[in-house]
Amino acid sequence: MTQHWPQGELDPVRRLRVLASTVRGVAMAETVVPADVEQAWAVASELERVLPRMIRDFRSVRVVDVGGDQLWLQARGRLGQRALFAVTLRPGWCWMQSRFWVGGIAASAETGGTRIAFAGGLRVGGRLSQLFDSTAQRLARQALGRLADEVQAQRGPQSD
Repeated sequence: MTQHWPQGELDPVRRLRVLASTVRGVAMAETVVPADVEQAWAVASELERVLPRMIRDFRSVRVVDVGGDQLWLQARGRLGQRALFAVTLRPGWCWMQSRFWVGGIAASAETGGTRIAFAGGLRVGGRLSQLFDSTAQRLARQALGRLADEVQAQRGPQSD
C-alpha cells in the first residue's frame, strides 16, 4: 500500500521567512517593488555590486570561487576587517554565512511587482545577540530600502 503525503512548496521569500525565524538574532524586512521578478533578481543577485551598497559596513565584496550555485565571497569592511562567506545563489534565492554573520536575499513574483526580502544578523548567542536585536530590524529595513532603490534605478523611468 502506497501512502501519499501532502507536499508543499515555499516560494523564496516564504523560505527566507522560515529560515530567518529559526536563526537567533536575524532580522528580516520585506517590500514590494514595481518590477518583474527577473528584473529585480538581476539587480539583487549582482552581489559584488549590490552588497556594499546595501550593507554600509562592507567596503567591497569579491567572488573568490564558484561551483554551480555555490559561491565563496570575500568581504572587506570599512575598518579593514575581512570575512569569507559561503553563499548559495539560485534564481530568487541567496543565503550567505560567514563565521560571524548570516544573511539572505529573496525575490518572489507578486501582483503588481516583486516582493523582495532581506534577512541578516550576527551568528552569536547570549547577551551580545540580545543587544544586537534592538538595532537589527532597523538595519535590515535600511539595507532592503537601498536594494529597492537599486532595483528602481536599474529599472529606470517607466511610462504608464
